Amino acid sequence: MVKTPAEKSAAAPDLIRGLPADTEVPDQVRDSGSTRPKPAPVPGVVPAARPAAAPAGRPPDLPTVWSWLADVPDPEIPVISLVDLGIIRDVAWEGDRLVVTVTPTYSGCPATNIINLDIETALRDHGIKDLELKRQLSPAWTTNWISDAGRAKLETYGIAPPQPAGGPQHCPHCKSADVERVSQFGSTPCKAQWRCLSCKEPFDYFKCI
Repeated sequence: MVKTPAEKSAAAPDLIRGLPADTEVPDQVRDSGSTRPKPAPVPGVVPAARPAAAPAGRPPDLPTVWSWLADVPDPEIPVISLVDLGIIRDVAWEGDRLVVTVTPTYSGCPATNIINLDIETALRDHGIKDLELKRQLSPAWTTNWISDAGRAKLETYGIAPPQPAGGPQHCPHCKSADVERVSQFGSTPCKAQWRCLSCKEPFDYFKCI
């Protein structure tokens, strides 16, 4: 049964019971029937503006699409984007359909479905309606595809970026080269656990593939 505005207003006290009588409740809370508070603002963090949609009747150019994808973080290492990680291999228009080609870091990566969902959500938020996500396994992803900017972000975040020698160049915290491996297995399958013997801090190393 659909309630009239008057009935919704009359029901509002039941929806906000437990609050003091003089508590001001926004109209949108009364109308929605929800008393869940909005997240508190985080000091120093400016809320992101709502993404701009593609102009009606005109598809966005590819550099614009790439810039949108550059804002989609990796779900396991959110300090870098999917573009930084190098797993987005191609973006192309095929008629009115946007085709995004993705190569997972490895075929059994548990984050693959989340990555695809995040890509789709980001592009649809920008007004893309006809979208295809294409999975490409060959050539296989390699850590050589991580951008220089991505490697710098990893180190700033406290994760040693991959090195051809198979181990970290130095501690990402104090830059000391006096480090040792603790375990070949880290917080995710793509990382190993290391420790700095100078500052005594543990850190993850992104395995070289």
